[in-house]
Amino acid sequence: MKKSIIKSIGAIFAGMIAGAVLSVVTDLVLEKAGIFPPPKPGLFAWWMLLLALIYRGIYTIASGYITAVLAPNKPILHAIILGIIGFVVTILGSVANWDKSAAWYPLALILITLPCTWLGGFLAEN
Repeated sequence: MKKSIIKSIGAIFAGMIAGAVLSVVTDLVLEKAGIFPPPKPGLFAWWMLLLALIYRGIYTIASGYITAVLAPNKPILHAIILGIIGFVVTILGSVANWDKSAAWYPLALILITLPCTWLGGFLAEN
């Protein structure tokens, strides 16, 4: 395998891991602080969902940025590939957890994934 392909895969993987770790750690901190309830009863308060959407959007931008910075070439393309993977994973997660939040939240997550990763790639390139 060529070195650039390995670097490309690594860049995308690093972005995925960064976004996932940041989201999970923030969720856990907010649960331990008593701001969010444990995940089992679900999350339906609009302000909690909005807060989660905001920080997940920021983390998705950061993921695109990290991927683009680490990409061996075509940084925005790498960020978009990350966004496509994230889009598919977010759809699957939304379907699996549809009844655990208000309907607008998973739809909003799906809609922000690609634009946020693209923005991260754009910011890294400029």
